[in-house]
Amino acid sequence: MAIHTSAKIHASAILEEGCVVAEGCEIGPFCCIGPNVTLGPKVHLKSHVVVTGHTEIGEETVVFSFAVIGEIPQDLKFMGEETRLIIGKRNRIREGATLNTGTTGGGGITRVGDDCLIMTGAHVAHDACLGNNVILANQVAIAGHCVIGDEVIIGGLSGIHQFVRIGRGAIIGAVTMVTNDVIPFGLVQSARGDLDGLNLIGLKRRGVPREEISALRLAYQTLAQGEGAFQERAARLARDNDSAYVREITDFITGTSDRSFLTPK
Repeated sequence: MAIHTSAKIHASAILEEGCVVAEGCEIGPFCCIGPNVTLGPKVHLKSHVVVTGHTEIGEETVVFSFAVIGEIPQDLKFMGEETRLIIGKRNRIREGATLNTGTTGGGGITRVGDDCLIMTGAHVAHDACLGNNVILANQVAIAGHCVIGDEVIIGGLSGIHQFVRIGRGAIIGAVTMVTNDVIPFGLVQSARGDLDGLNLIGLKRRGVPREEISALRLAYQTLAQGEGAFQERAARLARDNDSAYVREITDFITGTSDRSFLTPK
């Protein structure tokens, strides 16, 4: 067990032999830390947090009470293999959230990027990959093998089906079930997840130039109403458009996926 002398550990916390606790960490009352856990500098665990499995938590991440981090996957095929959960820097993981390690069949690693907010009761399943600056609102469920791009916002009580990809900058409305891939910057809402436009508010907040937003709007109209099949429209956009934002959408559509796409109305 390697515990830095500057770490503040409550007397009631349980740290198993083998864990690593870096400088400046703070571990509150009744926390349980497993033997294969590594806490980076200045990680703060509030009270009653469980961190187990082969789990790494990056510096300055704060985990709130009753979160369970690094437990085994909720997958009946899992037979006790050594898999991992890697969480980046400066995340906020709120009360009752659950994040599981990966499975051998899915690559063995569940990943969370930097600067994410995972709100109360949210779940990140095995082999999922979250980018940076992702927000999961209360009770969001991310199923296994999902890929969530940077700056995605998912509204409360929403569910993301296994193997779904959500492109950078997309927004999912509350109480939405997403069963197919979502293009970058897409806006998805309704109970069964209809693609209903672009996340224009998010684009403007991030300072995307007006001409790029105009190009995205035109691209969306082409995908929604152009001639030919959806993939053919995307291929034409890729050939005929110089916008880096539009190209991000077309690259996403033409990339490898296990799911079909939510198509524009």
